[in-house]
Amino acid sequence: MTLVTDLPTVERVLDDHASVLGHDRIAYRNHVYRVVNLCLAVAGGNSVDVEKLAVTAVFHDLGIWTNHTFDYIAPSVALAREHLASRGLTDWIPEIEAAIVNHHKVTSAPADQLCLVESFRRADWVDVSLGLRRFGLTRSSIAAVAHAWPDAGFHRRLVELTIDRWWRHPLNPLPMVKW
Repeated sequence: MTLVTDLPTVERVLDDHASVLGHDRIAYRNHVYRVVNLCLAVAGGNSVDVEKLAVTAVFHDLGIWTNHTFDYIAPSVALAREHLASRGLTDWIPEIEAAIVNHHKVTSAPADQLCLVESFRRADWVDVSLGLRRFGLTRSSIAAVAHAWPDAGFHRRLVELTIDRWWRHPLNPLPMVKW
């Protein structure tokens, strides 16, 4: 498995948001690169545009930090839309928005969803579940990605955010999860 190690869009966006990411910057960066590489592995022979994947990955959780909320899907979509509009890539918005909105969907995306949406959903689940959900990927390929981009506290941070959200909103602790 050849790993993607340098995505200029990811680096620029993370640099632009370094102050809000604070000490979580490396953890989030590594999560983004893990998800990109897992997505490419999940997609297999299907063509996934790496630049679309980079934009999706870098923005998919960013609303957690920019809006200080665990109900971050809408803020993340807004950031991605703004970024794409500024680059003249408004025709990418529907696909990238669908991937961000559905990345925590428990069940498969509808059959008519584009390749990026379903492969991104699966890749994020592989990473967030620490490989408990593998979608056909081998443990060794998941381990290779994790070795290249260590956790750096990302999963610990997710646990902290989940506990905080649970205390504040016990009736809606995980607003990003969909069935």
